[in-house]
Amino acid sequence: MTIALILAGGSGHRMGQDIPKQFLTVMEKPVIIYTLENFQRSEEIDEIYVVCIDGWHDVLKCFANQFGITKLKEVVSGGASAQESICRGVNAIYGKYPDDTIVVIHDGIRPLIDEEVLGDVISVCKQKGNAVTSLPYNEQIFLVDDETKTSRYILRETVRRVSTPQAYPLGKLHWAYEKAFREGIGLTPSSYVNTMMCDLGETLYFAKGSDKNIKLTTKDDFAIFKAYIQAKKDPLLK
Repeated sequence: MTIALILAGGSGHRMGQDIPKQFLTVMEKPVIIYTLENFQRSEEIDEIYVVCIDGWHDVLKCFANQFGITKLKEVVSGGASAQESICRGVNAIYGKYPDDTIVVIHDGIRPLIDEEVLGDVISVCKQKGNAVTSLPYNEQIFLVDDETKTSRYILRETVRRVSTPQAYPLGKLHWAYEKAFREGIGLTPSSYVNTMMCDLGETLYFAKGSDKNIKLTTKDDFAIFKAYIQAKKDPLLK
């Protein structure tokens, strides 16, 4: 069995919006629904759990019903940080399914995940024990000496960009979050499942990524997303 755990707990304050960005409408559909539709369509996903900002649970359920997201199993309240939200989602799933159940974790504001990326992250997890979506880094990377200068760089061939989706066995996830919160490991403001796993001594395995799998953080990101949706509907561009 494979479960999708979708994170939709952000408030949208960084974009200056009163509505959380995952609920903003693009081409007559909320962003979170575009994301959920990808998991709804996948034959490899059995059920969907969503970690959602408080006060928006019923809205999400209504949208799911309206747009036919029948795999939605449960909506879970988010926490004060991304790590706390993921932990709450894992705890909501744990005990209901076998420990070898694959949990695919994905950001609700990454609505352009495609079937190939989702399929590969699940496949690599089955083979290797976990999987993180990744891409080569094509820009030069410099380390900061201070705010004004640098004298050190990192060979870009030695780094990868990692995002979601990520996949882990349910039992391993539960063990990792129990240990992390008990011992204060991997819980910095910038921490995520992947960095926490490395902090706990785990080896991670790369799966395919896609440049179009953007995270909708700024107004420019939304403009790119809207352009992509419009392009998909243009018969001349198919």
